[in-house]
Amino acid sequence: MNEQQGPSANGVRSNPISLNIEFSGGLEILFSNQRDHRIQLPAKDSSGEPANIMFLVHYLCENLMKDRRKDLFLLHGGIRPGILVLINDADWELEGEEEYLVQDGDIILFVSTLHGG
Repeated sequence: MNEQQGPSANGVRSNPISLNIEFSGGLEILFSNQRDHRIQLPAKDSSGEPANIMFLVHYLCENLMKDRRKDLFLLHGGIRPGILVLINDADWELEGEEEYLVQDGDIILFVSTLHGG
């Protein structure tokens, strides 16, 4: 496969994006009891759009989540309420939430703030 490296003519990367993904607060149970993951995310989603956080979340569910209880991570196609998302130590609300375009080297942390009782 002769995939173009670096930015394309329109400035969108075509080679995979390297990300550090972390899970905490119990979410790691859904991901093979592993807190830290280093992944290579396709730079574009299936429609050719640049990879954003929601594309990442669905990619994680399809490719990294071994537990079948996806509803503990996703609700109605979005991040379940009670899960804090940090992008490079900043709340994702400051970064555009689901529309944030992931960047090579980003560290994305998902923390469950809900605890069973």
